[in-house]
Amino acid sequence: MSTVVDVVGEGLLADLACTELSAQYQVVRHTDFEAGVSEATDLVLVLHDAWNPSVHQKAEQVLRPTGIPWLRGFVSFGEGVVGPMVHVSKPGCSQCADMRRLMAGRERKEMSEMQQKLAAQGGMSGDAWASRTGLLQMAYVLKAEVQRFLEGDQAYSKERVCLINLKTLKSSWHSFLPDPLCPVCSQIPDDSPTAARISLQPSPKISIDSYRCRSMNDLSKVLVKDYLDNRTGFLNGKMYDLVPPFADVSVNLPLFMGDEGAAGRTHSYAVSESTAILEGLERYCGLAPRGKRTVVHDSFRNLKDQALNPIMVGVHAKEHYAQPGFPFKPFNPDHSINWVWGYSFLQERPILVPELLAYYSLGCGQGFVYETSNGCALGGSLEEAIFHGILEVVERDSFLMTWYAQLTLPRLDPNSANDQELQLMVDRVRAVAGYDLYLFNSTMENGIPSVLALAKNRKQKGLNLICAAGAHLDPVRAVKSAVHELAGMMMTLDEKFEANQEEYVRMLNDSSLVQQMDDHGMLYGLPQAQERLQFLLDDNRPLQTFEKEFKLKARHADLTDDLQDILQEFRRLNLDVIVVNQTTPETIRNGLYCVKVLIPGMLPMTFGHHLTRVTGLERVLRVPMELGYTKKPLKLEQLNQHPHPFP
Repeated sequence: MSTVVDVVGEGLLADLACTELSAQYQVVRHTDFEAGVSEATDLVLVLHDAWNPSVHQKAEQVLRPTGIPWLRGFVSFGEGVVGPMVHVSKPGCSQCADMRRLMAGRERKEMSEMQQKLAAQGGMSGDAWASRTGLLQMAYVLKAEVQRFLEGDQAYSKERVCLINLKTLKSSWHSFLPDPLCPVCSQIPDDSPTAARISLQPSPKISIDSYRCRSMNDLSKVLVKDYLDNRTGFLNGKMYDLVPPFADVSVNLPLFMGDEGAAGRTHSYAVSESTAILEGLERYCGLAPRGKRTVVHDSFRNLKDQALNPIMVGVHAKEHYAQPGFPFKPFNPDHSINWVWGYSFLQERPILVPELLAYYSLGCGQGFVYETSNGCALGGSLEEAIFHGILEVVERDSFLMTWYAQLTLPRLDPNSANDQELQLMVDRVRAVAGYDLYLFNSTMENGIPSVLALAKNRKQKGLNLICAAGAHLDPVRAVKSAVHELAGMMMTLDEKFEANQEEYVRMLNDSSLVQQMDDHGMLYGLPQAQERLQFLLDDNRPLQTFEKEFKLKARHADLTDDLQDILQEFRRLNLDVIVVNQTTPETIRNGLYCVKVLIPGMLPMTFGHHLTRVTGLERVLRVPMELGYTKKPLKLEQLNQHPHPFP
């Protein structure tokens, strides 16, 4: 019985493809899908000389119920597009490919509008670059794909598209990942308490000195291949920055509202690139639910027995909510909102969390609070992601606690760490960037080693002070992390700072002008802002050693044991650790998990001085006394009223 290939479409490309294929296969030609497709058909080709999105939408609608695979070819703005090979029972359809290609492009908003317009109007009438030579080249690519597929080989176009420049005939294959939110082929499950339940499993470290369970060498084999592509990747560009003292690489996450950068900073550009991609993945996972479908929409009053009270994670001050134009409204327990399921380690049960707290892009303009990526982390296991998510919450909390309460932290002697790499980092920052480093022990009542790092410029130009923080069970790792963060801002922002000094002086005199993330760091680039940090820079305090300041922790071969130690400490403090699993199909395909960690009572990082969140968090008033920094609990009016310097 001969193999049947249906060709749906009209124009020269369809003509040429039929000619090429008819010698080997029984080719059945249709101009459209009105007549349907025979059950005997083995493969359908949808071919046109121009771009008609509605035809591809129709193909998905008609062919998906039949189970017949299909492949498309069309011309769009002088470029031939072949692919993907659509297996109708699996994710990764034509609409996924279009979405990824559209998002990776520079004019994504305009192209999205054009796609919708063409779908409504019946597509383009033709393309000026659709020459016979170019279309014949497309026909050859299509023929080769058909042969590979029908002979049982892996088609190149599985989750890939071939883009052919019809002027030069240069072609290239580009991978794309299925869109988990695709209206055609999405298979993500509904969110549920059962799926949210977490039972910690062993997570062996790659070495006793590591706090990761997957090596970067292992991950680097898939990171670029699956996630970074300038035409179809959801990360669509990278940049090596040669200015900072360490290897700095950034990747671009394209969003409809603009581009979002993610950076990796290590001692190697190759490792920094992989780190940046992982950071981009983490950022992507935290933007919206893509691994499960939100199904709970109700008021807190109706759900309070199984839901987190949002006041416990800190809200904005009443006077801020009352300001004209403030982008948030006070939390209303009777107002219905979206909720997602997380897991409470203190209560050992699933718990509902407001979606706008679990995913940080959802609150602006319609929620009750500004939420950042605070507590989001990616790992090679769920346990690894939770471990590092907790550390980030601790890092930001210790920084803000120090700032709000103006704690006179012990200053650390970096030489006492007896770590050659750290000493070389300190020396390089001084020699290459011209900054002296000041390190402080900002560990709070949880005992997790935390460090506040401050870089002081020795030059006349550039940012005067730069701040960063780190937290880790290994205090030396906490310091190195903070130093890498500091280095990423050294020298790169000097030109911007010099050009906009007058604006930052106005921010110094009027804190309400500190509106954006960058404003915080740039403000403290001003020499005249240094006095606000004198509570740390007082040179009268003696340097302390790492051995004196940090108690040695037991080292485990399994990261889950470290995580259990941390969770036990938070239980002792009666602080809950709530984890929302943000893992998406794009990450789990490579064994990568992403989580959002919320620890009610701890201080969440915010940007924009008007968006400070301390209301409902009495811990900021109590802990300074418990640690011996103050003689009695603080009052709200005693907290530092200046914008924080976290960049």
